[in-house]
Amino acid sequence: MKAVRGTGAAGGVRLVEADEPGGEGELIAVRSVSICASDLRYLAAGTERLIGHEVAGVTADGTPVVLDGFASCGSCDYCTAGQGNLCPVAGQFILGLTVDGGLADYCRAPRHALLPLPAGLTLDDASLAEPGAVAWHACGKAGVSAQTRVLVVGAGAIGLLAVLAARRLGAPEVSLLARHPYQRELGERFGASTPSGLYDAVIEASGSESGLTQAVELARPQGTVSTVSIFPADVRWPYRAAFLKEVAVVPSMAYHGAGATRELGLAAAMLAADPGITAALITHRFGIDEAPRAFELAAARPPGTFKVVIHP
Repeated sequence: MKAVRGTGAAGGVRLVEADEPGGEGELIAVRSVSICASDLRYLAAGTERLIGHEVAGVTADGTPVVLDGFASCGSCDYCTAGQGNLCPVAGQFILGLTVDGGLADYCRAPRHALLPLPAGLTLDDASLAEPGAVAWHACGKAGVSAQTRVLVVGAGAIGLLAVLAARRLGAPEVSLLARHPYQRELGERFGASTPSGLYDAVIEASGSESGLTQAVELARPQGTVSTVSIFPADVRWPYRAAFLKEVAVVPSMAYHGAGATRELGLAAAMLAADPGITAALITHRFGIDEAPRAFELAAARPPGTFKVVIHP
């Protein structure tokens, strides 16, 4: 089968022939994989694994599914409580970094990691449910509700999905702090306003030190900042500003939930309810043979680029 593997050189990928994945779990015929900033970080770190964790495909019985992109055992106390993102396995088996990911003709995944697609969400678009779940979890960690005034800092795909998730959770006002005009324009189309004043809940989705500082500055006293991004170890933490206002800064790692509260399912339902979301966010599509070009584009992020999707 065709697969996409890191070259070991910073940032590089190559198309390879690989054996069909064996072992336990359901065999998935992959139909779409979207490129995440985490994939780019793994490549920059020199991974030689198969890349990709935002994956949608079809099971052997023909069921269209999206995959939970974070490995979990499915049976520990955290998993049974619907907190699979905190499973001890999750930090050991990172798709695309410590174990092979899903950017290939086929991949395998445990049954508990599969979510059947809701009506209205196509396989071509369904890989966006995974970053949508990340955004949904960040809103939950920030305490977004019908009583909270919300600000999203950073207008990449995660930030824009957080705008949509906050609105779906009933927030009466959602503002967006964006760096580029094309990001602000799409944010406005998604219902975001220009920032003004202080906010009950702030989602930091820029991944920058300046974004973290602004997030704390724009939170109200005793407000909450939810951080989606993984910051470098040497990031300067705006402790004094948070201290003076007793702002709670809460890390948001991946997503979780079970049954009706499964955040991957909530995100998939959000995308299914409005096909215009994926139409706006997926700005580039490539076949698997064009994967090196797709990753170059995703890394360069020319103006107007949001999500790059590869179709095996």
